[in-house]
Amino acid sequence: MSSCHKKAYITTPIYYVNDIAHIGHAYTTIIADTLARYSRMSGLDTYFLTGTDEHGQKIEEAAKSRGKSTQAYADEISATFKDLWDEFGISYDKFIRTTDADHMKGVQKAFSVMHDNGDIYKDVYKGHYCISCETFFPESQLVDGEFCPECGKPTTIVEEESYFFKLSAYQDKLLAWYKENPDCILPKSKRNEVIRFVEGGLNDLSITRTSFDWGVKLPANLNDPKHVMYVWLDALMNYVTALGYGNDEANMDFWPARVHLIGKDILRFHAVYWPAFLMSLGLPMPKHIAAHGWWTRDGEKMSKSKGNVVDPREVANAYGLDNFRYFMLREVPFGGDGDFSQKALIDRINSDLGNDLGNLLNRLIGMSGKYFEGKVDSSNVSKYYQEELNEVHDSLDKLEPLIFDMQIHRYLEELWRPLSVANKSIDKYQPWTLMKEGKEEEAMALNGLIAGILAKVAIMLYPVMPEVCTKISAALHFTIDNDTWNRMIKGTNLPETFTLEKIEPLFPRVEEPLLEQAEPIDKKEEEKKPEQKSKQKTESKKEEGIALIGIDQFFQTSLKVGTVVKAEEVPKSKKLLLLQVDVGEEEPRQVVAGIKEWYSADDMLDTQVCVVANLKPAKLMGYKSEGMLLAAKDENGLCMIRPEKPKTAGTPIG
Repeated sequence: MSSCHKKAYITTPIYYVNDIAHIGHAYTTIIADTLARYSRMSGLDTYFLTGTDEHGQKIEEAAKSRGKSTQAYADEISATFKDLWDEFGISYDKFIRTTDADHMKGVQKAFSVMHDNGDIYKDVYKGHYCISCETFFPESQLVDGEFCPECGKPTTIVEEESYFFKLSAYQDKLLAWYKENPDCILPKSKRNEVIRFVEGGLNDLSITRTSFDWGVKLPANLNDPKHVMYVWLDALMNYVTALGYGNDEANMDFWPARVHLIGKDILRFHAVYWPAFLMSLGLPMPKHIAAHGWWTRDGEKMSKSKGNVVDPREVANAYGLDNFRYFMLREVPFGGDGDFSQKALIDRINSDLGNDLGNLLNRLIGMSGKYFEGKVDSSNVSKYYQEELNEVHDSLDKLEPLIFDMQIHRYLEELWRPLSVANKSIDKYQPWTLMKEGKEEEAMALNGLIAGILAKVAIMLYPVMPEVCTKISAALHFTIDNDTWNRMIKGTNLPETFTLEKIEPLFPRVEEPLLEQAEPIDKKEEEKKPEQKSKQKTESKKEEGIALIGIDQFFQTSLKVGTVVKAEEVPKSKKLLLLQVDVGEEEPRQVVAGIKEWYSADDMLDTQVCVVANLKPAKLMGYKSEGMLLAAKDENGLCMIRPEKPKTAGTPIG
């Protein structure tokens, strides 16, 4: 999708108020917010819509079961969604409710237009109706002749007078639209599902009910007060009534939608019914209908009975909202099902965010402070590091098509390449060596390169992680907006000379899960069948075996001889020593080693050790550790692996 459109209209589905928001709602809304923020940043006039769907028999019954009026119940649940999105900083332009007077007026206008066009007629409907899904199903689709194929609940036979929409008349037009617009449904595998469904034949759609009263009444000119509109006709119209359809139509120039974001369970309604309604109304088709997958927790389907439903507010409060946003968008390809686990989230925070992004900013602050009193000057970057700049800009040029093709996980994957360039450049060119050799201009240019890469990454990461990237941009003295995007992303500018602000580490290392388990682990163990336990033991034995690797993989590990030049105990720790180890670099490496039960600080001082020297830095008890010592441990205790004879610090092992 090109960015040549000057307007971008982005929508979430309107969420049904039969329950409070869960992780699936948050996922859809965070994706939409990311697209809206990117659209605004790239200079598009953007309108972002979300809201709640509040009509239908299911809502009426839920309110009765709680002893509340239907409107009061809808007000209460709708407010929980709006409050959560406000708490999450979701940048919506309008929060629509289907109980809004303007919305209901617009829906009545649409019904009149479709009726006048000859697409609506009255008849009697008899069929199997699922209250939970608000949908009729032909008997051929039922499970065991009775149960809903979508939710598994019993259906009921409903026979009532109904108005029908001539969906069958739009079968060929819909197929032509899918064919002429190959990316109208994303991912494209979902488009193929829709085409197969439509090719199987479309029946006319019952679009009113008389068996309940909680819904939009028919237009007054039809003089048929016992009918209320089918909840899906009512709900789908929100995308245009929010822009003023049937009222002042002030924002209808935002139509058609650039992206309708939905879950895969409501794809048929959006990719079949909605386009047919639009054709009847004479309105343009949306550009993209993008359907994402479902989320499980630790490999299991979420349910209240299991107690494993993920509360997005709890996760965001525990781990940080921006970290949660990054995890959701990076962890799973759009359209596929995702699995939420605290382990996976912690790995993303500690590795992608902590080691790759946060540590790079820390290194820049450290280098600038040590050598240049915090000053960063980019004026000579292209003189020394044009090759690295070219590599960075090649990656940045690939990003926009990925985000609008809903390949956001690949967008983030590609965005991490410049961070790799930056980290490798520090290791390759070694600013401490450049300064020692009197190459101050080259060292400052390296400083400028790192700052420039961080700035460009922060701009493109901002739609996903707005709070974190605002902190980075403040430290680097620039503002993230359309002007900056044009200069640094569309252009090749680097930040102007500035003095770095020192900030707290952005991603403190997470050592253990911060949320309670959905279910106690020991309880799960007790409930396992004997054959499951036997299988688990077998798998454990397999895991205890040695995994074979190639020689290339082995040589990716950097092992060096190191000399311990300083050793002390870590306060309040029974296991840790804090060591300064000379591995032949300008400065010693700090290594936190869990060896205090077997070696004292005095035992380690001035001895030689074997160091894994290319591990990503980690934090233990608040201390940064830049390597790991090799040791062997059995029932008799632990002993260090050491050179047989003294070797020069930094001597490679292998």
